[in-house]
Amino acid sequence: MHFETIQTKNLILKGLSPEDMNSVFENHTKAEIKNLLGHRSEEDFLKEESKFKNGYSCYNRSFKLFLITDKSSNTIIGRCGIHNWNIEHKRAEIGYVMEDENYKRKGLMTEVLAAVLEYGFTKLKLNRIEALVGKENTASLKLLEKYNFVKEGELREHYFIAGKHEDSVIFSLLHNEYSNEK
Repeated sequence: MHFETIQTKNLILKGLSPEDMNSVFENHTKAEIKNLLGHRSEEDFLKEESKFKNGYSCYNRSFKLFLITDKSSNTIIGRCGIHNWNIEHKRAEIGYVMEDENYKRKGLMTEVLAAVLEYGFTKLKLNRIEALVGKENTASLKLLEKYNFVKEGELREHYFIAGKHEDSVIFSLLHNEYSNEK
């Protein structure tokens, strides 16, 4: 399978579209899928399989998922994606997670965000990129601040996590506010 890739100093970001994800599930075994997508648990696989079965995109929404791969070990260590991508209105959400504890607090997500923001604003021609973050997620809040995302407000009881509803803080970055000099 050929992935669209972005290279950074320490990482390779392997990009998958909804069509790529459908192809992965339609043409590979469960073990191959888990390896290709870097799933670390059965739960991770089942979540992704559910997305596949329920349809990855609808008529006016799409995504681009980047698997974050460490160059030195060729190990998938996390994910960053443009999702809820509304092509007509040139806006999308960004989401990211570092799944391997050994790679946290090393500045790698800063490297990832630089590349994915550049991709979103230049290649996808987005005007607006949004981020929704839990109020207690200080690492993510600092990262968005670093890239000059603007806080727009809070969404009350927006996510249901670990058996309880949690608020989200919504941020945005507009193309005319974006600078790739971080």
